[in-house]
Parts: sequence; structure tokens; C-alpha cells
Amino acid sequence: MQVEERRQRVLELVKSRGYVALEDLATAIGVSDSTIRRDLEALDQAGTLRKTHGGAVWIGGAGLPAFEDRANTQLEEKRQIARATVARIRDGESVLLDGGTTTLEVARLLVGRKVQIVTNSLPIASLFASRHEADVVLLGGYMVPRTGVMLGPWTIRMMDDLHVHQAILSVGGITEKGLFNSNLLLVETERKMMDCADEVVIVADHTKIGRPALAFLCELSAIDTLIVDRGLKPNQLRFLHHNQVQVVLAEDRL
Repeated sequence: MQVEERRQRVLELVKSRGYVALEDLATAIGVSDSTIRRDLEALDQAGTLRKTHGGAVWIGGAGLPAFEDRANTQLEEKRQIARATVARIRDGESVLLDGGTTTLEVARLLVGRKVQIVTNSLPIASLFASRHEADVVLLGGYMVPRTGVMLGPWTIRMMDDLHVHQAILSVGGITEKGLFNSNLLLVETERKMMDCADEVVIVADHTKIGRPALAFLCELSAIDTLIVDRGLKPNQLRFLHHNQVQVVLAEDRL
């Protein structure tokens, strides 16, 4: 197998799985660990994947959009959803927030509240850095460039002994098949977040309903509550109710 052919095969494996250990790559391709290590270094320098300690993470076309590119999209709807979400959180509860822009708006409203925050987002954790009311656990791992979001096996491993009242997660799309997000490694991390929680709450503006994204996260039956703005169309609401999704419609204002 020629070098370029082998490296293309490495890319395909990492892209399909999101993260692959070095030893697994060497076994799948039939070469030594040192050869795979050199391939990963070359591909890392090319910017198509990120070499980590013991493996590689896909960051190519399946990467997350830059945080600033998403932050102002449907901003008013996200703020409406955030108000409805925070109204359901009681002081003293533990809340896990993923690294989405809607969950960032939720976090802004929790500043000053006596809650426990678990997050894989540097932007969210930084909101609480100068305050003392909330206890914050920042999950470590591989940081996706331009998003400040931690993903991957180390992030997942840190959640093994965690338990929260609510996991509040954002998604890239919702269809009758289930929930989707924009990155393979992201959905693996979010699945672990769901396992940590008594209640799984999805926060998504109405533009996400009826459209898929790259990576399948879970079936609709795996979530407890969907909080969405009132831009939801009647047919979208019917489809959610038909699939027995508990829907909370955010008010335009308090």
C-alpha cells in the first residue's frame, strides 16, 4: 500500500468513528504503530485530523462550526428558550450544559444562582469564573479549535462517576428518525452526558425541527423534554406530539 493510499485509509477510519486509538488504526491497516504515528503527524500538520496521545480525532469536514459563526443565529429565540429552561431549574440542583450557543444563553441566566454546573465548554465555564455562588466542574479532553468545547475519550471518562439532575443539550437537527448533531465525536460525548442525568432536556430553536445533521445522536424516545421557541409550525408540533415528545414552548417574554 502506497503512503498516500494508506493515509487516505487512516482518514476514512478516523472520519467514520470520530476517534480511533493508534493501536486500532495499526491493526486495521496492517502496519506498525510507528508507521501510523508518522501518518498521524503528517495528517495533523495538514489540518485534516488532530493527533492526540494514543490516537486521532477527526476535525475535517465533520468539524463543528466556529462558535462565533453560530452565536448570533436565531439569538432572540435562543434567549426565549433559555428563560424557559432556567425557570425549570431549582437552586441547589446540578446541571450539565454542553457547548452549544443555546446552552450558553442558559448559562448566562444561571450566573448568580446557587447551582452546580458541569460543562465541557470553556465559554460557559468562564462566565462563572469570577463568581462564588455556583460550583463548576469543567470537563477536560481534546479542545475543538474556535469553539472552546472539550470532546473525546478523556471527556467521556471524566463523566464516569458524575450524576446530575438535568443534562441540557443542544442539537443540530430533529427528525422523525431522532436527534442529530454536526460532529461524530460530539454525539459520543453527548450520549455519555445523557447517561449522567435524571432528566435529558434538549434546547433547540424551531429551525432545527424537521432537518437532520451529519451524525445521529439518539431516538426521540431517549429524551425527556424538548424546549423550543414559538416559531414552531403546527405540522412540526404535530410530528413531535405524534412521537410522544414532551414539548415546552418558550414564551416571547416573561
